[in-house]
Amino acid sequence: MARIAGVDIPDKKRGEIALTYIYGIGRSTAQTILDRAGINRDKKAIEWNDDEASAIRTLIGNEFKTEGALRSEVQLNIKRLMDIGSYRGLRHRKGLPVRGQKTKNNSRTRKGKRKTVANKKKATK
Repeated sequence: MARIAGVDIPDKKRGEIALTYIYGIGRSTAQTILDRAGINRDKKAIEWNDDEASAIRTLIGNEFKTEGALRSEVQLNIKRLMDIGSYRGLRHRKGLPVRGQKTKNNSRTRKGKRKTVANKKKATK
């Protein structure tokens, strides 16, 4: 099992899919990395030799921000938005959707489990 950027890469997957297990690397970035390293995209991760794996490691280490560094940068960006009091920062602080989605029916992922609110009793005569 190859270990790149502190992540165990799955052996039985194709190279371009296996690299997406690293936080910050998607399909297009994985394709770019493999092309620049001169490795066939269809080659499985277990078939990489030591030279190919080290080429991928150096490319990712030198040119891409991944894993912990990227996570901390994203958190700092969110904190900055909350500190300056922007609209997006307020939405983050309240735990509501940030990118303009409607909240009447959906957005359960951001709002959490439903909290039932009892309705008012009708006044009797």
